Amino acid sequence: MKYLIIGAGGTGGVTGYYMKEAGKDVTLIARGEHLKTIQEQGLTLEKMWDKTEETITIPATDMEHYTDHPDVIFVCVKGYSLDETIPFIKQIAKKTTIVIPVLNIYGTGGKMQKQLPELLVTDGCIYVSANIKEPGRLLQHGQILRIVFGVRDKAESRPELKEIQKDFCDSHIDGILSENIRRETLEKFSYVSPIGAAGLYYHATAADFQKEGEARELFKTMIREITALAEAMGVPFQKDMVDVNLKILSNLAPEATTSMQRDIMAGKQSEIDGLVYEVVRMGEEYHVPVPAYKKVAESLRTLVKK
Repeated sequence: MKYLIIGAGGTGGVTGYYMKEAGKDVTLIARGEHLKTIQEQGLTLEKMWDKTEETITIPATDMEHYTDHPDVIFVCVKGYSLDETIPFIKQIAKKTTIVIPVLNIYGTGGKMQKQLPELLVTDGCIYVSANIKEPGRLLQHGQILRIVFGVRDKAESRPELKEIQKDFCDSHIDGILSENIRRETLEKFSYVSPIGAAGLYYHATAADFQKEGEARELFKTMIREITALAEAMGVPFQKDMVDVNLKILSNLAPEATTSMQRDIMAGKQSEIDGLVYEVVRMGEEYHVPVPAYKKVAESLRTLVKK
């Protein structure tokens, strides 16, 4: 299988690193100084929990210079950059190419499928905490690395999806081919949205959520609000997501923060609309009260201009 990963940050870069290290045929799409450093010096992964690091050689280019036709495309960009990947995917994809979006924003696969009607676009999500520390260097904050993916309609399932799952597992990635990807991606959203929103609201690190206090309580309350939304949407969770998400959180380095926090603190464009304001809109659409989200959204609107 020939893989292309669009986006070489904490999601795509880490995925590509582990897959390339396992000998898979992987190319990264990157840009700027990050791309230049990867091309000239390789891609370095630093592990926060044990302070180790390793550098590997991995093919990398930009959209303008990629000429191959991959079997699988992972889309690992921020939600606000999604639309600019569509023309590129149309240009390079074969009829059999499978597109797997791995984003924080809920419902991405369905949106992309409408824009790419000739291709199979699954849904997907990733459990990883990592970021670009500096050009050519990724910092992974915790040991969890899980990618969940699958088709929304079982009639669209293809044998290649099991091959992709095997390639993940070969690469020391916990690859899960889901039978109910809508629920799985909403479960992931029940972690990444509350941790990003509460983290920004309290200017908190993982350490603040790993101990009892206001930040941890807000995190739990927001998870419960998304749990109520899932029920109203007809995809009820079959596990206690508060407990699940607190366990995920416990594996992070105490100083870890979310990508949304880092982007906003750096004055960059962020995913706040899809991760915070969208939940308020979902609450209105499904007639589910989300008072914690409304409180946080109102506060953040005055803080964040983007």
